[in-house]
Amino acid sequence: MKLKLCLALLLFKSGITFAQSHQQFKTDSVFALVKTFFNAKQADSIYNLTGTNFRHSVGGGQFRSLMEQQLFPLNDIKGSSVISFVNNKVSTYKLVFQTATLQLLMSLDAGNKIELFLFQPYKEVTADKTGKVPTSNKMLSDMDKQVDEIAGPYIQKLNTVGLSIGILKNGQISTYNYGETARGNKQLPTANTIFEIGSVTKTFTATLLSWYANEGKVKLTDPVTKYLPDSVKANPALNGITLLQLSNHTSGLARIPENLQFDSAGAANPYKNYTKKLLFAYLKTCKLNSRPGEQYAYSNLGVGLLGTVLSQVSGKTFDQMVQEIICAPLGMKNTVQHLSALQQTAFTKVYSQYGDPTVPWDFSALAACGALRSTVNDLLVYARTNMNNGADRLGKALAQTHEVTYSKDTKIGLGWHIIVVDGADYIFHNGGTYGSSSFLAFNAEKKLAVVILSNSAESTDAIGTGLIKKLQ
Repeated sequence: MKLKLCLALLLFKSGITFAQSHQQFKTDSVFALVKTFFNAKQADSIYNLTGTNFRHSVGGGQFRSLMEQQLFPLNDIKGSSVISFVNNKVSTYKLVFQTATLQLLMSLDAGNKIELFLFQPYKEVTADKTGKVPTSNKMLSDMDKQVDEIAGPYIQKLNTVGLSIGILKNGQISTYNYGETARGNKQLPTANTIFEIGSVTKTFTATLLSWYANEGKVKLTDPVTKYLPDSVKANPALNGITLLQLSNHTSGLARIPENLQFDSAGAANPYKNYTKKLLFAYLKTCKLNSRPGEQYAYSNLGVGLLGTVLSQVSGKTFDQMVQEIICAPLGMKNTVQHLSALQQTAFTKVYSQYGDPTVPWDFSALAACGALRSTVNDLLVYARTNMNNGADRLGKALAQTHEVTYSKDTKIGLGWHIIVVDGADYIFHNGGTYGSSSFLAFNAEKKLAVVILSNSAESTDAIGTGLIKKLQ
């Protein structure tokens, strides 16, 4: 059974987690009302909690019919628990009925009305694969064994498929590969296999900002309104937002724009059709969640907007800027937004958090927040250059992205976060799409960098921090 009661709003993930947010508290409060009305079999009362976007998709009569014919017969919700809260937006609840267990995906709109209300079969991924997953790890050195100890439990899960790991330690590179590039194809990934890297893209965007600032094309303190059409910058809420604040997530902008909407057929690829026209339409009337510069709040919208501004300044697309300023000088030939025909053959298939096949993400106006694909070999080059940045223009731009720009509750430079692992600071970013996970962290003093790429939505953060603890 899979009841699509609303648009499935599957949004961009970051593995950077925090204590329960105010938004999650609000979502949980509305869910408590839903549970009460559900057990009282009051479909209309639940429908009254929904907002305009939901009602455009599902009429009151249709909603009542679905509830009375398919859900109320399950009887009362005996138990419920929160499974996840993704993007400070979508909450997933486990619902236990007398004869079945389902999960409910629910989110609220700007008016705290229900926008997403999607029942699905409950899927719990606890079992492991029955056979040993193939690997290139020869298990000869202490590092080999440490990597296998940390990576083995991850790749043995039923919902994971392929894993590629790169380690730069004391100037020496080691790479390890596990699983398959596509389930059942018996093809082990290599250090040149191409994966989605999700939000690690934001560090490239930060480097572009630093580059153009050093070239005198922009200033970090420039107001974003300087680069917006008159019809957009007329919105007083945008006053005071700087380019720096777009990069370090203190702009006050929402995590994702409210008008990021699509039909259920496109739910797995949510950013594909989000154009500059839609972006500017949203910005004309948007409101901020906090005053610029005062609070950290992770924002795909903010970094996506920054990329749009830099494209306007340079007259080039995001992909062109990345290639010309970063990838070509460093010889990173497989770090791109748009894959060539040859690169497509090296690109993995991707799988959801439940191990189901899904589609890789495509981007339009918000490309700068997560559009890049890359390899372990390329990202090791990127990490090495970040650790040993020289005096040339790119080196200076990279070094500037590491300088702390905000440190109240989260320490962040431009794009890069700074995390503490066993007492040592690591410059870090992770990423996640609906079918991929990534992790990149380095510490120049420790002479250590770790890169992890997976073609599954299952987070790789535990592998990354686990390896750092073993190797530093």
